[in-house]
Amino acid sequence: MSKQSKRIEALVYHAKPTPGKIKVVPTKKYASQRDLSLAYSPGVAEPCLEIEKEVNNVYKYTAKGNLVAVISNGTAVLGLGNIGPEASKPVMEGKGLLFKIFADIDVFDIEVDTEDVDAFIETVKNIAPTFGGINLEDIKAPEAFEIERRLKEELDIPVMHDDQHGTAIISAAALLNALEIAEKNIEDVKIVVSGAGAAAISCTRLYQSCGAKAEHIVMLDSKGVIRKDRENLTPQKTEFATDRKIDTLDEAMKEADVFIGLSMADIVTPEMLKSMAKDPIVFAMANPNPEISYQLAVDTRDDIIMATGRSDHPNQVNNVLGFPFIFRGALDVRATKINEAMKMAAVKALSQLAKEPVPEQVNLAYNETRLTFGRDYIIPKPFDPRLIAEVPPAVAKAAMESGVAKEPIEDWDRYKNSLLERLGSDNKLVRQLLGRARTNPKRVVFAEADQLDVLKAAQIVYEEGVAEPILLGRRDAIISLMEELEFDADVQIIDPKSDEETERKNRYAQAYWEKRKRQGVTIYSAEKKMRERNFYAAMMVNVGDADALITGYSRSYPSVVKPMLELIGMAEGVARVATTNVMMTQRGPMFLSDTSININPSAKDLARIARMTSRVAKMFGTDPVTAMISYSNFGSSENPRAEKVKEAVAFLHKAYPEMVVDGELQTDFALNSKMLQDIFPFSKLAGHKVNTLIFPNLDAANITYKLLKELNKTESIGPIMMGMAKPVHILQLGASVDEIVNMTAIAVIDAQEREKRQQRELLP
Repeated sequence: MSKQSKRIEALVYHAKPTPGKIKVVPTKKYASQRDLSLAYSPGVAEPCLEIEKEVNNVYKYTAKGNLVAVISNGTAVLGLGNIGPEASKPVMEGKGLLFKIFADIDVFDIEVDTEDVDAFIETVKNIAPTFGGINLEDIKAPEAFEIERRLKEELDIPVMHDDQHGTAIISAAALLNALEIAEKNIEDVKIVVSGAGAAAISCTRLYQSCGAKAEHIVMLDSKGVIRKDRENLTPQKTEFATDRKIDTLDEAMKEADVFIGLSMADIVTPEMLKSMAKDPIVFAMANPNPEISYQLAVDTRDDIIMATGRSDHPNQVNNVLGFPFIFRGALDVRATKINEAMKMAAVKALSQLAKEPVPEQVNLAYNETRLTFGRDYIIPKPFDPRLIAEVPPAVAKAAMESGVAKEPIEDWDRYKNSLLERLGSDNKLVRQLLGRARTNPKRVVFAEADQLDVLKAAQIVYEEGVAEPILLGRRDAIISLMEELEFDADVQIIDPKSDEETERKNRYAQAYWEKRKRQGVTIYSAEKKMRERNFYAAMMVNVGDADALITGYSRSYPSVVKPMLELIGMAEGVARVATTNVMMTQRGPMFLSDTSININPSAKDLARIARMTSRVAKMFGTDPVTAMISYSNFGSSENPRAEKVKEAVAFLHKAYPEMVVDGELQTDFALNSKMLQDIFPFSKLAGHKVNTLIFPNLDAANITYKLLKELNKTESIGPIMMGMAKPVHILQLGASVDEIVNMTAIAVIDAQEREKRQQRELLP
């Protein structure tokens, strides 16, 4: 894309369809006169009086506790300089957008038309009662230091100048990890800092808090090395003036271990890089172009650990890793300030998170096969969903321990769950499933482990302790992919076509033949089938060599269901198998059945499907409230298609009166509790929130769940097999890695539940 095209695209993005990037959205009902009388006069007087009695009630009755002001005078806008308050507004709106999408914090952006320090401070102090926190932005040095210092002293809410501390926190976390990889101690390394503005000063101060020694630091500004014998230095520059008799960046770089760039593009040459010590750490963070280009740097030194401020290279030092989550933690304990302990807590949390296994959705977002802690991954990625659950608690805990928290947190697990649920970045149900699976991992055979995504899922469940994978497929392909993924684990690999498996294949063939010899199966045909991975995998589960089975990634659903029914069969007392999909909707998990098997089930089949789905919902910890779906409402049509649903409901009401189930019912009535209560108050569903939908045929169920999945980007778990004799679960063709991981957790829990039932049956 040309520069002009990018310019036009950016302008259109900001102008259309609505100018700007943020807006105010009501959080309360406002449709009726009653609603408005509560929102404003006369109802609004009540919270006003409560706040007048006790000022801290403002956090109880208003949005103050989740509202941050992003304030600037536009004197140091990134890459643009002193462009004034109005011109800085798009940047401040952008900052507000980042606060919201990463930490669910609301923002008013405030642009102040003054460069006078006292006037700016007075303005911020006068509007501070509105906000729970103040984020200062794009204010030039040295005024920025004085503004932040005084506001922190004179206000009782968190104040942070992100240009200073954001970059410092993120780069400090990256530096600690880079030093660990390079096997160097921060107390010993020589550090060169190019730049002496607000960010550079704060970065260097924080590095010293981490252990860097002042005598090992050289700082440069536009005039060269900041030496103690230079005249007219600001107090901040004097703090980092050196005794060394050097004047240039070229001299400073000789035998340096670390280069921190917060200055301008292309000032570091390959020769300077070559003069640095072994395993040099180079953070070239000038934007948009770094002090030395990433490609030139890695071409010059193959032992370099490199970071930039750019998203198109590894190790992006991005402030969005810090400020949303730091303010989130500060707001949630009503901290009176953001102090050094809180900043250091954020550093340590980010540093540690980079060492943990990376979720597959992060790999996909950044088009990576597998991110692992190392030279090209020393800091978490901005779209890592774990940030919201790791950094704010660390910051909040530090606020409490340092005595600046007014509302301490007592239940940390509950707090973490509330953070994850704020943005839908995680799902409570999925977390619960994975947690349950980890309590008693089972042996799960992956029948298509020579497929990259299947193997990646197997690696995740192994590393997360969800299951013990058994890998089926071409041995050479599996081993090659494991090397590519750095999946270094002692797991069982089986190639059903290999002669090495002859003894086991013969044993499986014999068992299969014994079971099916009166259905036309010969011992020869049984031996032949055992060379096919799905038959082999099914027999592993049948004879107890595996506890559960995952298959279906690369083959059509019907072609996989057939061997499973043939070898595994249906559970005792089950006349028909079916599937359900769990959809992670805004209203909570929804169970949709039958999404994959029964094309046109009878009334009795529908009743059976409803019963099986009810049991699955309970396995998920959900009390099922079931609507039997049709185009008809309670007898409004006499068509046989509607009548069969009505018949299924009548059977369920008679045979299982304890079930909360009703129909036939149209989908909108099933999902709209008020409509249902108003029009059909007699229904067993009235007053309940429906979470289970049983569809009249495969067309309706399959189309609905796929529409939800694609149009609303609703996460789906399934199809979950119901009614099988063993824990067998079949994926949709081309399932994602996350879907495979979730289905594996289901398979493990399925095996756990069956084991519990068997143990109960053995009790006297």
